Amino acid sequence: MRIERRKAREVKIGKVKIGDDHPIAIQSMTNTDAHDFDATVRQVLELVAAGADIVRLAITDEEALGVIPMIKQRTDVPIVADIQYNYRLAIKAIESGIDKVRINPGNIGDERALREVTRVAYEYGVPIRVGVNSGSLPREIVERYGVTAEAMVETAEQAVRVMQDEGFTNIVVSLKSTDPFMTIEANRRFAKMNDYPIHVGVTEAGVDATGIVKSTFVLATLLSEGIGDTIRVSLSGAPVNEIPIARKILATLGLYQMPDVIACPTCARAEIDVEQLAREVEARVANIGKRLKIAVMGCPVNGIEEAKHADIGIAGGKSYAVIFKKGEIVRKVPPNRAIDALMEELEKLL
Repeated sequence: MRIERRKAREVKIGKVKIGDDHPIAIQSMTNTDAHDFDATVRQVLELVAAGADIVRLAITDEEALGVIPMIKQRTDVPIVADIQYNYRLAIKAIESGIDKVRINPGNIGDERALREVTRVAYEYGVPIRVGVNSGSLPREIVERYGVTAEAMVETAEQAVRVMQDEGFTNIVVSLKSTDPFMTIEANRRFAKMNDYPIHVGVTEAGVDATGIVKSTFVLATLLSEGIGDTIRVSLSGAPVNEIPIARKILATLGLYQMPDVIACPTCARAEIDVEQLAREVEARVANIGKRLKIAVMGCPVNGIEEAKHADIGIAGGKSYAVIFKKGEIVRKVPPNRAIDALMEELEKLL
């Protein structure tokens, strides 16, 4: 089954185009203090190496803007300035060469402030992300609708109408809540009413498995309905850990080209450390941009039969391991040569 993506208008963020028929972009956000220029540049480069297409920074004052040219000297990844409360700082960020600015309509100021930011963004050709969070909705909207998906959509719509009134349509929208169901409903509502690109994620998702499960549920639900032009898996921890999870979610839905490493759940018949072997294989093939199924199986007898649908695989034993393609053994090697032999055969296959 192929997912039919919602048709969004094209928006260009630095070198990356989103919307239209462009690939879904993976985002993350640094957690370094932007005033520590060296640490922030290092983390941006780390995120780029891991596969981030766009990186966001929390900019808290004018001094922090100094990191922008330092990043741009080292990489051409699009950089987004995340601005809270201070609309003048958003303007300064645009003037400093940022590729996109993210503002929260719940705290950026009144309509006059939003119009001023919009005019400068229009002049510089910089897109604006309208980032709506359920925890910081405008008071008058909460009084009318409560903290609901409807309130989130109305907040986004109000901001978009003001920006459109200025002739500005270079807009991306995100609607996030800690409540997965509210997030899904808000994005569905907005997607029906507008053709602006949508950034999808869950705010304050949590740590480790909690954040991964919550984010996967929301992303998989919306992406399978064709909603989402950029995504982030927001985890409380090292931002670089977000990237492989985002890639795997997209790949599972057929929206990203990368190998699918399958592995048996292990049982008493397993004669090798399947988990460790599978982790090593995943690391070795992570940057192969092709859709392949690679199997790591724990025994050289049943394993091959169970994984004969895989393009290529390893089935291991105490005394030997075999490399197989579509269920047919092509090599028999010592266990310590298994991964190298797999990579050699994979190269032939590619």
